[in-house]
Order: sequence, then structure tokens, then C-alpha cells
Amino acid sequence: QRYCQDVYRGQLASVHSAARNQELQKLAQTYNIISPWIGAVTSCRAGQWESYWEDSSPWNYANWAPTHPVHIVTTCTTLNIRNGLWRSHLCFQLRPFICQY
Repeated sequence: QRYCQDVYRGQLASVHSAARNQELQKLAQTYNIISPWIGAVTSCRAGQWESYWEDSSPWNYANWAPTHPVHIVTTCTTLNIRNGLWRSHLCFQLRPFICQY
């Protein structure tokens, strides 16, 4: 997120519809970007696990793979380019990412 902000003056992509999810999936496929980060984070807040967008936009769409998101530690989210499903991963992993402006 910080890199998107500092270098590109953007945010990690937030996804609010199936159409947008498919658009980002196709974009990543075009550039052969395997499982890029998007802007969803899952963490425990006030004793409840919840997912939210880094850009503070409303949480009104999700496309999680089965058994995701993981509710053990705070995780960030990748978009699978083969099927468009989201998976949670430890946030410190270096991966490609999709910024939005």
C-alpha cells in the first residue's frame, strides 16, 4: 500500500463488483502477474474478524476462495489470475500488486 501511495500516488486496488474483479483478473493475466496483491486486509478488531479495504471504501463485495480468509493473524489478499478467487497471505511477502488511481 505504501509503495502504491509513495511511488504512484495511488492505492492498492479495491474490488466492488464481479465485473471489476474480472477486469483486474484479465489485466493481471495480460501481464502474466501471478497472484498480485489487492487492497483487502483481514484482521481482528474489537474481538471480531473483519475484512476491509486499505482505501477505506465500503466492503460490499468479496470473492474468497474456500477456507479464506484465514482468521489466525492479520492477512493481506491476493487475486488468483486463473479463477479470480481471493486468498489471504501474510502481508510481508513480496509480490506484484495492482494499484488504482
